[in-house]
Amino acid sequence: MAQLSSSAKRKCAIYLPINGARGGLLDGNRPPLLRVVIRRLLLTCLLGLTTAHCAFAAGTRPQLNAATFDTDPKTGEIVLTGNARAEWENTLLLADEIRYDQKTNTARAIGHVTLTHGASRLLADKLSYHIDNKSYDVENLSLGQYPFYVSGLTASGTAKEVIITNAVISYTEPYPLAPSLRAAKVTYVPDEKVRAETARIGLGIGSPLSLPHFEQSVHEPILSYLDATFGYRGSLGPHLGLGALLPIAPGFKAGGDVSFYSKRGFLLGPSAKYDGELGGQEMSGEFRSGYIHDYGERLQDVLGDPIHQDRGFIDWTHHQAITDRLTVFGQLHYWSDSEVIRDFRPDEFFRIQTPDTFVEGIYTGNNYAVSLFSRLQPDSYLRVRERLPELRFDLAPTPIGLGVYERFQASAAVLQEDAIAGYPEVTSRRFDAYYGLSRPIAPNDWLTLTPVAGARLTHYARAVGGKDDYTRALGEIGFDASLRTSGVYEYKNERWDIDGIRHLLTPRLSYRYIPDAERGQQYIPAFDRDVFTTYLQPLDLGDQRNIDELHRTNTLRIGLDNTFQTRDKIYGSRDLLIVNVAADLRFDRADTERQWSEIHTELAFMPARWLRFDMYQSVNSKDLSVHELNTGVRVLDGDKWSVRFANHYLEHQFEEYIVDARYRLNEAYQVIGRVHYDAAESRFVERSVALRQNIHNLWSIEYGVSFFSGRSRESNFGFSLRIDLMGL
Repeated sequence: MAQLSSSAKRKCAIYLPINGARGGLLDGNRPPLLRVVIRRLLLTCLLGLTTAHCAFAAGTRPQLNAATFDTDPKTGEIVLTGNARAEWENTLLLADEIRYDQKTNTARAIGHVTLTHGASRLLADKLSYHIDNKSYDVENLSLGQYPFYVSGLTASGTAKEVIITNAVISYTEPYPLAPSLRAAKVTYVPDEKVRAETARIGLGIGSPLSLPHFEQSVHEPILSYLDATFGYRGSLGPHLGLGALLPIAPGFKAGGDVSFYSKRGFLLGPSAKYDGELGGQEMSGEFRSGYIHDYGERLQDVLGDPIHQDRGFIDWTHHQAITDRLTVFGQLHYWSDSEVIRDFRPDEFFRIQTPDTFVEGIYTGNNYAVSLFSRLQPDSYLRVRERLPELRFDLAPTPIGLGVYERFQASAAVLQEDAIAGYPEVTSRRFDAYYGLSRPIAPNDWLTLTPVAGARLTHYARAVGGKDDYTRALGEIGFDASLRTSGVYEYKNERWDIDGIRHLLTPRLSYRYIPDAERGQQYIPAFDRDVFTTYLQPLDLGDQRNIDELHRTNTLRIGLDNTFQTRDKIYGSRDLLIVNVAADLRFDRADTERQWSEIHTELAFMPARWLRFDMYQSVNSKDLSVHELNTGVRVLDGDKWSVRFANHYLEHQFEEYIVDARYRLNEAYQVIGRVHYDAAESRFVERSVALRQNIHNLWSIEYGVSFFSGRSRESNFGFSLRIDLMGL
């Protein structure tokens, strides 16, 4: 091997008389075998001499290696053949033949060329590489950096940018069903982006879609979103759908969804997705929509009114970071009727059953936040508590001296709730402020006692009950106390990977006294009022959200937190068992309340990474009868299989049991099943089974069959076939 690497301030030249002068070492009169041996020996020596003599040659010089070295007498190039190899910096060049020109510091490779630079790899028939400026020219190339693979007729560029002609770009390795792009000219920036003009997009060799401009990150698929569905439901008939998003501009993708339902018609609408910077501001969001002239059986909406033929929806979410401290977030959910998503997008409906439209801007200071929040009602069938808008200031607990912390919050809001379904209209102009003080007292490291005091002032500019306005002032006193204890037990169990047990025990007490909280209730527009819940609600006056329907409070909350942990080689420790119990003792209570609230228990049992049990339980404190019980048990074997059992029980309301299971048959197929049983109605609400197929880690195909019972709008049987582009 000869190593040619140096930087020189003077030129060097080597003259090698191949034919030789008479009487020289390479005299033609020498025996042929001896001439060959002497020539190769002399060439090797001269190459070594070149390395030493050119120790100050300009630029980076490659390390050369091959089975055979030679020189071209016409050009003076060093010719390497037989496993030819050139290596410099973070670059490796392999080829059948490499010709190296010392004068221009250029390597020319011919035949089975491979150029590797970092994580990028290029294959070609011919390549010329200029080592000093790191530029190259290529013929018949293929290059890639996962997940993009590019081929073309010619290319020229550097390690930072490559321009390719007659290019074909494939997302993942070239495959007949892989998303692909074709263009006369493509600019490829390794590890950053791909840019093309007048491009065509499709699958494999088919490219039916034309784009005037294409630019996107190499870390995203060419088709950012692509799915196709086929199925059957009794209420919809056979149906077929297709959706896609295509890159239009950097960080912006647009497309649409179109579906045909044999009993309903065409549902179609544009869609878009964006994530990037604009004017130095980071923003991201997603937009989807649909419209259908529904000629089928539409039934009635949630108010009992007939549903109109023209139906549609608009869903839009947006997040924007204007500065490091100022952000904006909002979402728009417009549904023409209460059932349009349930009818045509059932998977989305069971995740969000009531549309919510709002926008919020928030400025975050060092220890405070200022926000402007609006909740709107674009729909006419749903009663929404609109805030038009609400301006709010929140001061985090801040020390003010002598160990005392202050807390402050204030808001001013224009509130409205329309008259729908017999409910009256509610309007309000409200100013609300709370100020609180607390003083943590920690006589030692295991006991903390925090006395608290606070006041809340609320003014209503539009009162009811015969008053034009009304002002309410309330105060509170109380305390929070906790006692932290722990114990360590050197119990070991290799089967369950238990290396010692630490028990953290924390008894807690919280007391609040808020007298006369119902004062003036008859003058207050009930906007933020009580909502149904089975959980313990906040005691602190500043944390209560139902400020228009407050109740006097004289309550002691008793809680006991238990956490059992063991040592973990990766994370230091991990939780094995968490059991938290709490209940309220009401010294003053409403007529419908008992002195003791229900006893609430939260439990999480995680003895191993493959097993988890969760439970929430609420029991009657008088007779210990169960008021609510929610449980979940999950067992899994890596990615081979998993099963989860769950139940939901609420006294006199519902009792249901759910089983979800997954089993991987092999690398390509897995089976998914779900059973949902309603014990209160003695019927199976849902029985579903699906086969999911993975094709080249690129496409996911799911074949599913479902049986339903008891649903008012859905049919009793459904079949679906869904194709999705994976990794999105």
